[in-house]
Amino acid sequence: MAARGHLSIDVAKFVKMTEYMRTVSADPIEVVRRQSLAALVRDEIERHIVEGMLAPGDKLNEADWATRLRVSRGPVREAYRALEQAGLVRTEKNRGVFVRTVSLAEAGEIYAVRAVLEEAACRMLAASIDAGQLAVLRDCFDAMRAAADACDHDAYTRANMAFHDALVAASGNRKLYETYRRLVSESSLIRRAALAMHADAMERSLAEHRAILTALASRDAEHAATLMRAHVNGGLRRAHAACAVTTSASKRCRAGD
Repeated sequence: MAARGHLSIDVAKFVKMTEYMRTVSADPIEVVRRQSLAALVRDEIERHIVEGMLAPGDKLNEADWATRLRVSRGPVREAYRALEQAGLVRTEKNRGVFVRTVSLAEAGEIYAVRAVLEEAACRMLAASIDAGQLAVLRDCFDAMRAAADACDHDAYTRANMAFHDALVAASGNRKLYETYRRLVSESSLIRRAALAMHADAMERSLAEHRAILTALASRDAEHAATLMRAHVNGGLRRAHAACAVTTSASKRCRAGD
């Protein structure tokens, strides 16, 4: 996950250090070990959420994760707190921790900010893109095309995210990239469902990425930015459609249809 700034990181580490010093073991090596374990647990659970192995509404079992990753429950609890701060899970009193469900209103807000950030990234990148950066984006695009040919939604989602991540990172603006990273995990809660809902969704998405890549290779900043904004807005429309279908199906189930 993206850092919030050096000062915030230092404060967070100091607070954690103080908490650990109050425990029986004040061994600095043990403190570092537990912090590292918590980060690894967080990354693994986040990967399961982002890649769709854990769906919105799924409950996270603390004991199961501790057993699966061969750690104590402490790092799992710390990972849950970090994931909640990142907007990926929610804690319900006396019920447990669940993968968060993103409302349509919140999805609109997330995609609106993403559109602005990625549009800006396209303008920055188009002005200075080099052969190495183009090669990375083309590799991501080739992986997307292979996944679409295989109708593999999970692989397509991973390659899709890699494409966007590489594009924003290559823009060279660290603050823009950090802000983008804070949003991208939340948007993954609805992105995969949108791609899986319609048979031609991956093909449309692939065509949009191809056009963006072509504009960047041509160093056409305004065209690349316009295409990116349309692409992100199209993703929101697909997410709305997926949510509408899911909501309708849920109502039919409750009605006994």
